[in-house]
Amino acid sequence: MSQSLLEMAKDLILAQIHAQKLSPEDMHAALQQTYSSLLALQAQEESNGIVAVATPETPAAPVNWRKSITKHAVTCLACGVSFKQLSGRHLREHGLDARSYRAKYGIPPHQPLSARAVTAIRKQIVQTTRPWEKAPTYLKAQEKAKQAVAQKTKKAQRKRVMRTKA
Repeated sequence: MSQSLLEMAKDLILAQIHAQKLSPEDMHAALQQTYSSLLALQAQEESNGIVAVATPETPAAPVNWRKSITKHAVTCLACGVSFKQLSGRHLREHGLDARSYRAKYGIPPHQPLSARAVTAIRKQIVQTTRPWEKAPTYLKAQEKAKQAVAQKTKKAQRKRVMRTKA
């Protein structure tokens, strides 16, 4: 070989950059991958194809979870299937739960794993039905607050009566 492997890899990457198929930011990773692939090919060539050389596997590109959640569908980042909502049952098929799925793909903890339209409909239902107002603890707290207000008004009335008498 008249050219070194590194020079060959550099020329291949520069050609991809000039053809606008590779951004300059991705140049370093592509250069390393191309060089290691050329090394593997050289080793295989020197051994006359007898030894199978494993080429290094390309690292998975970081997944943008924001693109997986659209208005009408949410796409599972593990398998690529679209749903209205990612259920716990589906996530268990990948050996995950909602918390570990969010952690694996960098999704914030309070981000719903459902389509935006589904989330909006649920939010509207909650706002109209106001289920917290039907909860026993809420009702009990409201009753206590009413009693406290009634006691204050009674005390205030007694003070007024006492002042008028005096």
